[in-house]
Amino acid sequence: MRFIAVAVILCAGCFWPTASAHPRKEWTKLILTQQWPQTFCSVEKHCTTNVSFWTLHGLWPDSGMMCNTSWHFNASLIEDLIPEMKKYWPDLLEPSSPEFWEYEWKKHGTCAAKADSLNSQHKYFSKALELYKKFNLTNVLESNRIVPSEQQHYTLDEVETAITSFYNVKTKIQCVHPVKGGQVQILGQIEICVDRDFQLIDCHKSIEEICSNDIPAVSVSGQSELRVCDHSTPVYYPPVLSRS
Repeated sequence: MRFIAVAVILCAGCFWPTASAHPRKEWTKLILTQQWPQTFCSVEKHCTTNVSFWTLHGLWPDSGMMCNTSWHFNASLIEDLIPEMKKYWPDLLEPSSPEFWEYEWKKHGTCAAKADSLNSQHKYFSKALELYKKFNLTNVLESNRIVPSEQQHYTLDEVETAITSFYNVKTKIQCVHPVKGGQVQILGQIEICVDRDFQLIDCHKSIEEICSNDIPAVSVSGQSELRVCDHSTPVYYPPVLSRS
């Protein structure tokens, strides 16, 4: 099962109703979602990566999904963005395929496009890249001495403090939770929220938002699903695996 194209573990656990069941209200918030590639590959059988920075998962409005299924993804419209997208928004399972971007556009981009500022594929993907670089999560964590480590674990408070001290807003931090008998949770995904003017705001963790923006969580490769991190469990931030 594809992890990155359908993102089955990097979200909280609500199952999707049909698209027609979602009210077509205007979105008020965008969720810039970044994932840690080493965690992604730790739960995917056919994934290896030496990427040592956080990568884009998506830019998600807080309302609606698949708002215009007739508005098809066209890679030629974002040709100038492709080099950066391959680097910062990669499909870790199928690096040469645009399938991941196509999925994100169909599900989230067509809803974000209700705003004039995002009403084309080029505007949507370029804005996601712009926000990703502006809110450089890799640098924020490193500057606060939160770095990938095989030996050192962190508390969730330490990770939250590092992020909040820079952004001055609440983010949503998600981990792969341990299976029975496990002692650590694995840092996997972080969501940063902005308003319609692309200014930072708090990410609230309401049930409505979880169910309208996240994809069902399932167990993969013996690991528990990824969901909001637990304050009582040490956080493991896995380093880049060495390859023989």
